[in-house]
Amino acid sequence: MDKLRIAAFGFRTIPLSKGAAGADKFAIELFPRLVERGHSVIAYNRRYPDVYVEGTEYKGVKIKTFKTINIKGFDTLLHSLKCTVDIIVHNTADIVHIQNGGNSITALPLRVFGKKVFISQDGIDWKRNKWPWYGKLYLKLAAYITSTVPNQVIFDNVISKRFFEEKFKKKFEFIPFGSEVLAVTEDDTILKKYNLNKGGYYLFVGRFIPDKGLHYLIPAFIKAHTNKKLVLIGGSPNPSRYEQEIRQMANENVIFPGYIYGDDVIRLMINSYCYIQPSDVEGLSPAVLTVMGLGIPLIVSDIEENLYAVQATALKFKRTDIKSLTDQINYAENNYHEMVNLAVEAQKRALKEFNWDKVTEEHIQVFSGNSLNKI
Repeated sequence: MDKLRIAAFGFRTIPLSKGAAGADKFAIELFPRLVERGHSVIAYNRRYPDVYVEGTEYKGVKIKTFKTINIKGFDTLLHSLKCTVDIIVHNTADIVHIQNGGNSITALPLRVFGKKVFISQDGIDWKRNKWPWYGKLYLKLAAYITSTVPNQVIFDNVISKRFFEEKFKKKFEFIPFGSEVLAVTEDDTILKKYNLNKGGYYLFVGRFIPDKGLHYLIPAFIKAHTNKKLVLIGGSPNPSRYEQEIRQMANENVIFPGYIYGDDVIRLMINSYCYIQPSDVEGLSPAVLTVMGLGIPLIVSDIEENLYAVQATALKFKRTDIKSLTDQINYAENNYHEMVNLAVEAQKRALKEFNWDKVTEEHIQVFSGNSLNKI
């Protein structure tokens, strides 16, 4: 197979930095694997006034960094436009991989200048509560551009893929995220730092935005019959009233360590009693897949994307329903043996169906113009 010249943008940074989300996890796993297979990748990082990562290379991936602003939505668009100009002017790639359909407007000039463009789309963006009305309107327009301008669109979950195919009467590709992570050394430093004991806490990792459902999780946990703690890793990428509100809901058993990355996150997952994903809106969650791959007990909201990921290998609660989540936490407290058995089955499913090497090979096939003929 010919060597591919790939440029990628739409994530925040690799390696990970404050505000990282699923797109960043995806980038840090996929791009080095593409390089290992002989292809060249240039990844475009964002530099915010207060958050950035130094460096011009990461595991063989060339890094180029452009400044952007700290205004939700506009930060991504400004950065994507800068990347587009650089790709065209300096001919940094033949193939452009864009994460997030909100950036699809940049596919227009890229196609005009002869680039092959592929967009990774996770969820149905305009349904996310974090966007104001004008943001949702723009995202609906972007969805039309996403469906018509790029060479192909790649979905990480079958629910969003089905929605787009029915709406736009076209066929798109499906490639899920991977689940496996590298083994970490045993080290309880991160547990000691936050006064945590193995099996003594529930865990969530992600952005503090309304889509993630933390305003259900915190009150549900407080009402549950447990003496364990709830650890919420992450925060808001920009100053957020929502984050202030959820912090006010918490009691002394709810811990906010801030942003934590790398091996320490994996150690927190491995040592947790149970991971909880209370999302209202989600793609195929990288955090859920990672937890499944690690064999950690799991509670998820019953949105379609979560149900597709876990099938019968986790507890589910009714989306937005605090009492339903409280009941499932109580169930987990009293039936841990069953939770462990479910986690074993989840691990088997994750490592078979959601494998990063398989994900990489399938992206190469799509970038090369081949259809996967899946789902």
